[in-house]
Amino acid sequence: MRKENISDAVIRRLPRYYRQLSDLRARGITRISSLSLGREMGITASQIRQDFSCFGEFGQQGYGYHVRELCEEIGRILGVDRDHHLILVGVGHLGHALLQNFPFAKCGFSVDAAFDTAPAVVGCTVNGVAVRDMDDVDEWLRGNPVDVAVLTVPRGAAQDVADRLISLGVRGFWNFTNLELDSTHPEVKFENIHFSDSLLTLSYRIAND
Repeated sequence: MRKENISDAVIRRLPRYYRQLSDLRARGITRISSLSLGREMGITASQIRQDFSCFGEFGQQGYGYHVRELCEEIGRILGVDRDHHLILVGVGHLGHALLQNFPFAKCGFSVDAAFDTAPAVVGCTVNGVAVRDMDDVDEWLRGNPVDVAVLTVPRGAAQDVADRLISLGVRGFWNFTNLELDSTHPEVKFENIHFSDSLLTLSYRIAND
């Protein structure tokens, strides 16, 4: 499996492939050509073959792709089978909604705990996840290392919270604070989510139709 110099655009298409192939499996489809897969996804067949070639050889001439095998292989590339562990920090409306509704397990993540500063939510349980006091996060993480922190804290606190968690060994951040976070540690990775970007993209498409 090749991983060197893979563009961000290819990496961001991988979850789409995984989602589409999972849907094909659910529909009972056992094999598919790059042309048919491209028609389903609005991507050219050549783009699909080029993307997959970054990671190895998939499919057979005249047969296409075995849907289950390809789905499982892309899942492995994405790390779905590695059982990552995460915490969520900030159990307000958005944090509560993510804990209650987002299928973390289907993405290969176990939610180990949540943290907040509000007495009204500390001590509660949301979808089986205990909400702990943020004052306890240092001690808790020393005994329960995690891969990722989901941040749904207020914007003004975001970088300080991230820096604190980085010092405790957290190396991945799914950041919903509407602030571009960064770190001097190159091994720390951020996925900064901006809902407004998606809405403004839709606005552009409507305005320029």
